[in-house]
Amino acid sequence: MFFLNQFQGKFLSLLRIVSGYMYLMHGSTKLLHIPYIEQFANVPMMSIYGVAGVLELVGGMLLILGLFTRPVAFLLSGQMAVAYLMAHTQPNFLLPILTGGELAALYSFLFLYLSSVGGGEWALDNLLFKKKSN
Repeated sequence: MFFLNQFQGKFLSLLRIVSGYMYLMHGSTKLLHIPYIEQFANVPMMSIYGVAGVLELVGGMLLILGLFTRPVAFLLSGQMAVAYLMAHTQPNFLLPILTGGELAALYSFLFLYLSSVGGGEWALDNLLFKKKSN
């Protein structure tokens, strides 16, 4: 399987793009009603769900583009950690499958990983923040 090593940067970009798109969909559901989900039909902008929707929509778009990947991913990782702690710790903190929190926990650690490794080969960060060669 070592032959896959040559694709690490591309696979990292695919992970960032797909997870950004999935995350963006949470925000577009809350704010734009696309796709329409009854539970999020009347989300007030100045509520915790409204603020989360803005972070999801804007953060998801920035992740798709690979723009400011590290700070955006770090912020979103924190958002998902807070979401897990606020909404998914009862009845058992260590069993997120019982609380519906596995997606929040997974997003939190996925975004934490992206904040440490960056956006991969296909990221706008690579064009904007070129490393100076010595």
